[in-house]
Amino acid sequence: MSMFHHYDLKGAKIFIFDEFLVNQIEEGVTVTPKDNAILIEIIDKHFTNKPVIYISNRHFSYSVDPLTYLATSEIHNLLAIAIVSDKPVARDNALYESNFYSRPFKIFDTLSLAMEWVHKVILQEYDAYRK
Repeated sequence: MSMFHHYDLKGAKIFIFDEFLVNQIEEGVTVTPKDNAILIEIIDKHFTNKPVIYISNRHFSYSVDPLTYLATSEIHNLLAIAIVSDKPVARDNALYESNFYSRPFKIFDTLSLAMEWVHKVILQEYDAYRK
């Protein structure tokens, strides 16, 4: 049975699904390395001993300190990051940010395309684990 959780945090809404989480950060927020603590807490609570993928739904305009990704790369069960935006500026920013993250990092026009990719990445991980 699928569980669904939702966090309405100051500056962000996080939605938890079986294989991934979606974070929608609000207009004008600046994401910094200290914000990883909340992410780690949520991942530890909902994805203990199982892989997870982070989807950033960039509906609003906000900025990310690229150094944030250095700490995010250390989250052992975070397999990949997907960025969702159809806005050229947000896509360009995400492309730059991808240089700071050491695992798979892809940019999508829609949330449904990102979710399809998430499922493929998770299946590959399980296949690799079974070998």
